Amino acid sequence: MVFTYPWFLLGLLAVAIPIAIHLFELRKPQRLLFSNVEFIREVKLVTARQRKLKHLLVLAARIGLVVFLVLLFAQPFIPAPEQAVTGSIVQVVLDDSPSMRQLGANDQSVLEQAIEQAADLPLAFPAAARFGLSPGVREPLSESAFRSAVEQVQVSGQAGELGRALGQRQQYRTLGQGPLFVFSDFQRGELTARDLQQLDTTQRVFLVPTVAKPAANVYVDSVWLDDGFVRADVDLTLHIRLKNGGQLPAENCQAKMFIGPRQAAIFQATVPAQQTVTTQVRVRLTGQQVQSCRVEVDDFPVDFDNSYYFTLQPAARIKVVEVSAAEQLGRLYSNEPLFAYEHSGVQTADYRKLAESNLLVLREAPVVPAGLRENLRRAVQQGATLVVVPSMSVSSHESYGQLFRELGLGPAQWQTVPPAGPVLQEVAMPNTRNPFFQDVFAGVSPRAGMPKAAPVLRWARTGTEVLRMRDGESYLAGFSSGAGMVYVFSAPFSAPYSDFTQHPLFVPVLYKLAMQSYRQEQQLAYRLNQNAVSLRLAQAAAAGPEAVYQLVQDSSVFIPVHRRQGNTLRLEIPPGLRQPGFYDLQQAGKAVATLAFNFDKRESDLRSYSVADLRQLIGPNRPNVQVYETSGGQTAAARYKATRVGVPLWRYCIWGALACLLLEALLLRWNRRPAPQPVVAT
Repeated sequence: MVFTYPWFLLGLLAVAIPIAIHLFELRKPQRLLFSNVEFIREVKLVTARQRKLKHLLVLAARIGLVVFLVLLFAQPFIPAPEQAVTGSIVQVVLDDSPSMRQLGANDQSVLEQAIEQAADLPLAFPAAARFGLSPGVREPLSESAFRSAVEQVQVSGQAGELGRALGQRQQYRTLGQGPLFVFSDFQRGELTARDLQQLDTTQRVFLVPTVAKPAANVYVDSVWLDDGFVRADVDLTLHIRLKNGGQLPAENCQAKMFIGPRQAAIFQATVPAQQTVTTQVRVRLTGQQVQSCRVEVDDFPVDFDNSYYFTLQPAARIKVVEVSAAEQLGRLYSNEPLFAYEHSGVQTADYRKLAESNLLVLREAPVVPAGLRENLRRAVQQGATLVVVPSMSVSSHESYGQLFRELGLGPAQWQTVPPAGPVLQEVAMPNTRNPFFQDVFAGVSPRAGMPKAAPVLRWARTGTEVLRMRDGESYLAGFSSGAGMVYVFSAPFSAPYSDFTQHPLFVPVLYKLAMQSYRQEQQLAYRLNQNAVSLRLAQAAAAGPEAVYQLVQDSSVFIPVHRRQGNTLRLEIPPGLRQPGFYDLQQAGKAVATLAFNFDKRESDLRSYSVADLRQLIGPNRPNVQVYETSGGQTAAARYKATRVGVPLWRYCIWGALACLLLEALLLRWNRRPAPQPVVAT
């Protein structure tokens, strides 16, 4: 035991005061008023030994009172087994992820438990200690400022993984090796042994898990459509995948699907723990505007992820531009209202329309001018799809080869045509497992045979094979280039090099190429904690580089950092955007797009590390990392103070002094002689 103020021990000399009073009381004569009968009775009951014992006990109580009062001012404490580091910043990481909203003991959220634990930390440190808090605060805080900052922490959808937060806190750490406290539910997907290995081995780290009650948690894992082309006034099949991220099964969980304010579907599902269930619903969109959709799950008590927001918009027409000497594909694409077809000459190509197109078909051009090559390359880099059909003219080989090199396809090998003319070979039967041919052969009979072609072109780069010849050589292959795709045929369409245009397979293949060129302007939904969002804006929505974009939800307005590159807009998620829902992207007061944001679905997986799991994860080689178990009622501050600061005993001194006072009062009242009653003569 050590004393904080040992000079107060001189007060123990005051013990002589009750001793002197005791000796004086023994020598003081006492006068007793008695009648003869009462006096005789007192003599029989009270002995000298009893009086002596009583006086000694009273003396001991008075001495104890003085001793405990002196010790109270001397501030005794039991030294800690380990010495605490002083003069450093106390680092605190408080998990503010959505999973912290699940309920713990006493139906209190684990975030509230963590806030209470963190707010008590200053009790374990000197008044001059400084604290650093994550998230949000990078500068050292005083005790009062730290408590205020902790109490203002709220759940944020932008909360990243706990392991990444620990790494960031290490970067912001000031000079000194102050302890690091981590308050979290420690989800299994957020912390790994590698994250702990990256911590500074010279810093003491204390993991404080907040334990939640076992519960079921049904949430929307994902939604998708069978057809990538969303059409208005047509029944669409929407797949909704539900997952139970909790520890208990969910029986007959009800879910509703809304399109705007209108309820479009309702269903029930039983989802076992850590399992998924997929349901199909039929929906229909009206109009060409963006539809704000959501799926609501009736799930309690874990309800932070009960709503999943997404958008659906009828697809715009696919813009197809054929660049050739003469129009050939007009009748093919004009028969389907889904496509917007235009023809452009090789020498008179409209480069602006090339940049706006989804599919570009360069068909048998006698020569590819440099300007056309550059604009084709630029369109592909920005996400367009280019289909190249070689020319039978030998003079076109050089310009085609230059185009292939600029697109990153490498050198091309041109085949020599025999003097007797091209020799046609049969195209091999396509692989029906190829995703390219999904639903293609529903209207094509295999009895029709396969088309024939005489390849004039071979390429060195390996691509995605779509069609092959019987001898194994490629007939149609796809190559990625920038953000787009390049598909190359090895033979011209014109006779006598091919009869592909007369074959029933020609139409579905050209349709499929056009459909694959279509790209959604935006995703159905985004995560709040992703760093940025990339959107492909329509040409009409494109603005200057100095245009200001805003994300607006009701009265909340956020101005994100953005960067424009062509028609692509990249937005960084603003730090203040924390809650899920729909946000309108506006520029100059006009709506450009509607974005749906949700919590990261990894937050819905409630599997967490227990205290034993955390200790096993730490292993024996990390003595600087400890786990504080607070389920027994002892706070993290109390545990730290007991092991690092010491156990103060002044509270026990107060209780001891009060006990001595009570003992003295009881002793003085015990065995007190009653006052003699006067005898009344009758």
